Amino acid sequence: MEADFSLSVRVISEIIATALMVLIGNGSVANAELTGTKGHKTGWLLIAIGYGCAVMLPAMIFGGISGNHINPAFTIGLAVSGLFPWNEVLPYVCAQFLGAFIGQFLVYVGFKPFFDKTENSELVFAPFATTPAANSTWNGVFSEFVGSFILFFAALGITKAAFFQDNQGTAHFALGFLVLALVLSLGGLTGPALNPARDLAPRILHQVLPLKHKGSSHWDYAWVPVVMPILASIVAVALFKMLYM
Repeated sequence: MEADFSLSVRVISEIIATALMVLIGNGSVANAELTGTKGHKTGWLLIAIGYGCAVMLPAMIFGGISGNHINPAFTIGLAVSGLFPWNEVLPYVCAQFLGAFIGQFLVYVGFKPFFDKTENSELVFAPFATTPAANSTWNGVFSEFVGSFILFFAALGITKAAFFQDNQGTAHFALGFLVLALVLSLGGLTGPALNPARDLAPRILHQVLPLKHKGSSHWDYAWVPVVMPILASIVAVALFKMLYM
């Protein structure tokens, strides 16, 4: 259906959709982690539900317009398998990163009083980007690759399934439960990211914003949530296409 819309409309939709995803998702993290918020210490379940909704709502709004990629890894994986035109990859990826910057900046503006109150620099970092809970880069590599593979393979399975062909709205609704399940299960290992734009753009903002209790932006780990989702997407999309398309 997205082919009925011009590239400019689809790119604008990707900007808005990605901004909405980061705002809702990382806003949920800020609400749960930062000192003094109404949701302080509400825990991982709040974050998981928040990120499930953060993916579900843009999918239901923009799935029929831009395809609601909201993830450079997915866009690249589709292109590698010939399911998305290469000449549109750069506009989509740029839109996704711009949207992630916008969404994260809105989180920063809205929660600034609580960023200022939070003295633990790792809790200040948490609403921006991801780190491995076990302080193991390779554990992060495992988590981001496996989680991303499941995300992209299952997302294609849901949106391409014959069961949903007459009701794509229900398929897009189901994507929220897919992300909810991934955050509840594998999310405790890294965050998770599963999306280069969702992690790298906020990490850059963490580096440059004048946060009162800013610690490390963890650049030694930053390659993992960029490279692993891309590799996982290429493998997952290719495997799904080989088996079912």
